Amino acid sequence: MTNALAMTVRCTRLSARNVDALLTSLILPVMLMLVFVYFFGGAIDTGTAYVTYVVPGVLVLCAGYGAAATAVGVSGDMAEGIVDRFRSLDVGGTSVLTGHVAASVARNAVATAVVFAVAFLIGFRPDAGPADWAAAAGVLAAYVLAFSWLSAAVGLLAKSPEAASGFTFLVLFLPYPSSAFVPVETMPGWLHGFAENQPVTPVIEALRGLLLDQPVGDAPWLALAWCAGILAVSVAASAALFRRRTA
Repeated sequence: MTNALAMTVRCTRLSARNVDALLTSLILPVMLMLVFVYFFGGAIDTGTAYVTYVVPGVLVLCAGYGAAATAVGVSGDMAEGIVDRFRSLDVGGTSVLTGHVAASVARNAVATAVVFAVAFLIGFRPDAGPADWAAAAGVLAAYVLAFSWLSAAVGLLAKSPEAASGFTFLVLFLPYPSSAFVPVETMPGWLHGFAENQPVTPVIEALRGLLLDQPVGDAPWLALAWCAGILAVSVAASAALFRRRTA
């Protein structure tokens, strides 16, 4: 636990010092939200104010983008050889990777707060009670945790930080073929199957229902099931890849 805490503090400090990446992770989701609300929102009919519809999707996009940055951090550590130094100090791979993941969760908490603040300024008005807020936070945290560990595995698999950064664009794209920005029913029929059955859609639907006090059905449970599955596979893959890279 001590080593994991030390690695978390280290990764958090590194994130704070990388001002360009930090500003991008904070500003990009806000800019996308403003673009969709003010450029496209007037032409998209969702049955409600578009800002109300789109904010849950932006939150997930923000969370995925921030989590994917973990891949670059892990790959950078492997490329720079600092992991060998940590291992000589008896710091295990679990602590190193946990530090990156915990720092990712912290970064995403800040980014989520920024998105919420701007969303309130432009008209987002949730109807959630305390229990709904807690449930929404839990679903979003589970998503961040799962994708942060998945990103850690990608970072161990990538040969360089530049290669690992490609995963960021994949995760950034994933919310688009979902219910994040438009209802799935408006998409072409051949896209429905993927849009309805990918991990992002139940997370967005759970957040939308909880924050707007609407029926959520089984969306929260599907979202948590997806997150649990991704987390289990990613942690196991990360452990195996770390052993192989440091053997």
